[in-house]
Amino acid sequence: MCLLGYLDQLLFGASLTAYGVLFLPVCVLTALWVRAGDVLTAPVVVPIAFAAGLLPVAGGSAGLAGRLMGLFTGLATQAGWLYGGTLAAGVIVLVRRVQWVRQQRRRD
Repeated sequence: MCLLGYLDQLLFGASLTAYGVLFLPVCVLTALWVRAGDVLTAPVVVPIAFAAGLLPVAGGSAGLAGRLMGLFTGLATQAGWLYGGTLAAGVIVLVRRVQWVRQQRRRD
């Protein structure tokens, strides 16, 4: 997400909407690529990655206080993308977990 944040800043002029749209496929891919044993960690990691990647995209004046204010404003205004991506990852992870448990029971 940090790489996508810098790419968004370079190509789209730090568009928060473009960053949110790019976040959704990352959530889906994260939920699909995580190992079966670690599948329940994907919905936890996704919001952290969103916040980390938002640092280069979020505006703000120079200095630490300005950057933090830009980050918090970006998190507040882009909460829909954050919740939507986390929900998508959570649903995919739950489906994968149910399938994994069913496979384990069949083997036993």
